[in-house]
Parts: sequence; C-alpha cells; structure tokens
Amino acid sequence: MVRAVSAPIPDLLLDGPSGASVTLLLAPGAGAGAASPGMAAISGALAAEGLRVARWEFGFRASGRPPPRAETLVPEVAAALDVLGAAGPVVIGGKSMGGRVASLAADPLRAQGRIAGLLCLGYPFHPPGRPERPRTAHLAALQTPTLIVQGTRDPFGMPDEVADYALSAAIALHWLDDGDHDLKPRKRLTGLSHADHLAAMAARVAAWTRCLP
Repeated sequence: MVRAVSAPIPDLLLDGPSGASVTLLLAPGAGAGAASPGMAAISGALAAEGLRVARWEFGFRASGRPPPRAETLVPEVAAALDVLGAAGPVVIGGKSMGGRVASLAADPLRAQGRIAGLLCLGYPFHPPGRPERPRTAHLAALQTPTLIVQGTRDPFGMPDEVADYALSAAIALHWLDDGDHDLKPRKRLTGLSHADHLAAMAARVAAWTRCLP
C-alpha cells in the first residue's frame, strides 16, 4: 500500500473545466509552492487545452522544513488523490521533485486502479552537473504510462545525458528546444517565449492523455 495514515491532507487549487475527461493532479518542485507563478502558468496552459488541473503541495512547506528524501513523501500522493476524489481518469505528476515523487508512487497506485498515467515536467534525472548520479533506477521497470517533458538545456538532465539511462518503454520523452528546468527558452536565440513553450507542453500533454488506456 502507498497510503500512510500519517500523510498530511493537502488543499487543492483547481483550474480547467470541471467536466474534463482527464484530471491532472500536480505537485510543485522543492523550491516553489502550488500557488507560485510558475505552477499557475503551467496549470493555466493545461487548462487552456481543456484539461482539469488540481495543484497541491507537500506538507513540509507548511512547516518551513527543508525538503526531505523523496521516498518519504510518497504517501502524500495517495492522500492528495483521496482529497481529489475524481470520478474519471487521473494522471499524477508535477514539476521537478513533484514529478519524481509521483513516479515513485505511480505503479502501486495504478495497480489499485487509482490512476491512469504519470506526467513529469522537468524531471530531475540527476543533481545539476552530476549525470553520474542518476535518480532513475525505478524508471527502468516503470509500468505506468508516462510522459516526461524536458528542456534541452535542463541542468537536471539534457538529451545526451538522458540517452545513457535505462528507461522503461512506458516512458515517452518530449524535448522542448533550449528549455531550461522551468521549460523556459532564451527568446533572443529561439524567438520563442516561455508562454510558447508552456503552450507546446500543454498541447503535447493533451494529445498524450487522449491515448491513455
């Protein structure tokens, strides 16, 4: 079981149509909250594609503590699912650490019939500058349908680094040209804005959800 009685009960911030066919339950990274401008922009882009988005954050932020080990946060994903109570398909995931924690929880929750997929935005494949220390061991055997959207200059995992990792066939990777860890490109080089990349991300996510079992 993934659920733990001691998991805190999170609040949810909801965006998008209540009648959407898929709901995305997303947690932020270690350095920002669910209500941060970055998470709001992500949620807004996804909602514009007709997806329902529920943002939530880990309990350590309310206590002012630093982020604990990702494994210790896994029970909070199930607690957030309980609060959501969505009747239709649910995709769990999030930005950076939020996606990593969800990836650790995904297979047990899918086996229980509670989720349909996993979405990771800016997955932290390794600590910045340390590709030899991957955070990918569990991704090799992952069975949950997964989409990872990554910027090509993300210091937590660039294309040439990620190519060397053993990843499950259930994982689809979508690269955004010149995107950083927040998926933001350099406009002077690409002619694209952050909003452009978020819109492209959301369109890819929407198309992927339509193919979920």
